[in-house]
Amino acid sequence: MPPSITRRRTAAAALGLATTLVLAACSNPDDGGTTEVAATSDGKTKINTSPDQNRITTDKVDSIAAEVPEKIRKRGTLEIVGSSGSAAPLTFFATDNKTVIGVEPDIASLVADVLGLKPHINTVSWENIFVGLDSAKYDVGFSNITVTEERKEKYDFATYREDNLGFEAKKGSGLKVTGPEDVAGKTVAVGSGTNQEKLLIEWSKENEKAGRKPVNIKYYQNDSDTYLALQSGRIDLFLGPNPTAAYHAATTGRTEVVGTYSGAGATLQGLIAATTKKDSGLVKPLADALNHVIENGTYAKVLKRWGLSDEAVNKSEINPPGLPKTNK
Repeated sequence: MPPSITRRRTAAAALGLATTLVLAACSNPDDGGTTEVAATSDGKTKINTSPDQNRITTDKVDSIAAEVPEKIRKRGTLEIVGSSGSAAPLTFFATDNKTVIGVEPDIASLVADVLGLKPHINTVSWENIFVGLDSAKYDVGFSNITVTEERKEKYDFATYREDNLGFEAKKGSGLKVTGPEDVAGKTVAVGSGTNQEKLLIEWSKENEKAGRKPVNIKYYQNDSDTYLALQSGRIDLFLGPNPTAAYHAATTGRTEVVGTYSGAGATLQGLIAATTKKDSGLVKPLADALNHVIENGTYAKVLKRWGLSDEAVNKSEINPPGLPKTNK
C-alpha cells in the first residue's frame, strides 16, 4: 500500500493539519516579480510571478499519448479549464495581469507534454468549469477540484495533490478553529458550490443539533470583496484552500490562518484531481501521465517551485474515495 494511501486512511484527515506553506515577503518589482516562499520541508525559494514563466517541461510518451481519445489526438490540443478567480499560488495572473500562472496550469502543462498535446488554458467562473465539462467544451479541469462522492456521479478523477482547507481571520483576532463549536454563531465567508461550502453547512447543522448557534454563511462575488469584509469586521472568517489562505496571510500581513481541515472531511484526507466528464475516455491517460511525471521527478519540481511540496502524492489514483455526501 503506497504511503499516501496509508496516510489518508489514518490520522492525516484530522483537524490541526500542518500548514502547507510558510511564506515571507511581498512581490519584489526589482526582481521582475517574485515572492519568497518556504515549503515546510524544503527551505526558502523564490517563485516567479512574472509572465516569463519558463515552465518545467517533459517529453511525450507515445504509449500514454496513444490512450487519448482519437478526437482529442486529431485536434492536437488539450482543452484545459480553470477558475478565473485569483488564487495564488494555485491559479492567478502574473504581473502583466493577463498571463495565467500557478501550480495548476504548471501541472496541466506537464500532463499535456506527456500526451503530446498543446495545452490550451481556458479561465472561467467556478460554476462554468463544470458546465463546460458537461458539454464537452473542455476536456479536463485543473482548478483545485476536490474529489467528492457527489461529483463522482458525473465526473472521473485522476488525483495529483492533497487537499487541505484553511480558516483565515483578521490578524490578531484571537480566533482558533479546531471543530464545529468554534464557528458556532460566527459569520464565515465561503465560495458557492465548493466542497468548503459543503463542509461548512455540515458543521452548521451539527452545531444546531448540539444546541449551538448555526454558522452565518456569507457569499461574495470575488476575493477582494471577501477580504474587505474580513478587515472591516463584517465577517469573522473566510474558509478556502489552505495554500491560498497561507499565501495571502503571509504576503499581506493582515490576516492569519487560524485552523486547517482536510478537504474530504473528518475521516479522510482530501485529494485534488484532474476532472473530466464521466466515461470520456480521458481519465486513464490523465492518471498515467500524472504517474509518469511523478516518477520522472518533474512533478516534484513543479510543487517545489510553488512551495507546495508538502501536498505531494505518491501516486495518481482514479476515482478514489472522496468527500462523503454527508460529512460523517
